Amino acid sequence: MTPENMIDYLEIPAKDIVKAQAFFAGLFGWHFEDYGPDYCSFNDGRLAGGFRKADVASSADDGSPLIVFYREDLAAASTRVAELGGTIKRDIFSFPGGKRFHFLDPNGNEYAIWSDQ
Repeated sequence: MTPENMIDYLEIPAKDIVKAQAFFAGLFGWHFEDYGPDYCSFNDGRLAGGFRKADVASSADDGSPLIVFYREDLAAASTRVAELGGTIKRDIFSFPGGKRFHFLDPNGNEYAIWSDQ
């Protein structure tokens, strides 16, 4: 049974579904289920979501919610993002409780990765 009042599914725009799959499979080891050329779903082990074909990208600067992931080793995560074709938007910086950096995936969507290390 699905718990009430919890975020249950996350849908992300992607100009290129194949690029989104390759990037997140390489970065986080995600697996995908295809639903035609314009949609795929994923499950990260805790939260399910999908990538939908769209000609837009999400950006915190434009008011979109910022999806934040956790990794202990921020330097390694930042290097891996760049290796997979992502762009570092904001280098590692400190904030109360830890450090994080912001990046764009190959489709131009903004995310962050944080660590308490």
